[in-house]
Amino acid sequence: MQAITRRAVLAIASFALCAPFAQAQEWAPSRPVRIIVPIVGSTNDVLARLVAPKLQEALGQPVVVENKPGAGGNIGADFVAKAAPDGHTLLIGYNGPMAINVTLFDKMPFDPVKDLAPITLAVKSPQYLVVNPSSGITSVQDLVAKAKADPKRFSYASVAMGSASHLTMEMFKSAAKVNLTHIPYKGAGPAVTDLLAGNVHAAFFVPGNVQQFVKEGKLKLLATSGTRRFHSTPDVPTLVESGYKDFEATSWIGFLTTAGTPKPIIDRYSRELVRILHTPEIQGKLREMEFEVVASSPEQFGGWIKSEIGRWGEVIKATGAKAE
Repeated sequence: MQAITRRAVLAIASFALCAPFAQAQEWAPSRPVRIIVPIVGSTNDVLARLVAPKLQEALGQPVVVENKPGAGGNIGADFVAKAAPDGHTLLIGYNGPMAINVTLFDKMPFDPVKDLAPITLAVKSPQYLVVNPSSGITSVQDLVAKAKADPKRFSYASVAMGSASHLTMEMFKSAAKVNLTHIPYKGAGPAVTDLLAGNVHAAFFVPGNVQQFVKEGKLKLLATSGTRRFHSTPDVPTLVESGYKDFEATSWIGFLTTAGTPKPIIDRYSRELVRILHTPEIQGKLREMEFEVVASSPEQFGGWIKSEIGRWGEVIKATGAKAE
């Protein structure tokens, strides 16, 4: 009995000594954390601001969202790529600066694979093809017919040069053999505003940017770019159903940081962000925006980025699209 008691005492003493050491190994920021969003007024911004307060609670330091738009997302992404690899600067990464721009731009200020470290692919979503009702366009087929009849008349908005909203329309133009003039904006806000005003005729947007206007009848939804119909809009066909075989274009948003950031820091962020994304509150809000929560591992996100660079690169080369 005495030996058992002695072993028990030694085990308790060992645990007491190891516990503070284990806690000391749990990385935490020593000053405010910045989440850089390389675009203004988009679902990227909404996601960052949904997650920031929860991340702040977990880390015990302020988490501040900063918008650094420009050059199709390259300016903000490059800022994070060149930041100190100490875990105090995060990036909201999306198709444009992380995958599309590699081929779209003749020269990139950073390498998305080498200069940034993936943390988690947060969400994915197909896009809505919408038009202003005043255009008189009633369907995908009608849009194509009208654009072919008057090639110089119709224009489309995009949230930024090199964004998924830009390249998806270029994919559609190529598939439908039509021309629409590209009008790029600095964020979804001004792009949607001009579409509502009738200053441009059409656009591809993620559902969260336009679904309320569709419900109010201020925009007309023609089709979606996913492989299946949305549950919330079961009467709206996909572009595949509209006659464009294999047409699929997915928007996605993830969290990254500077390459060279130590693994314990990335692991802490990955664990906290995945947990936050899976909370009922955040999941509910993201579902309302028609996002699918992915919450991948860093390794899975890294593989996804590489595959997306190849996928969008093929589209860009086929359409001849270039950064303007």
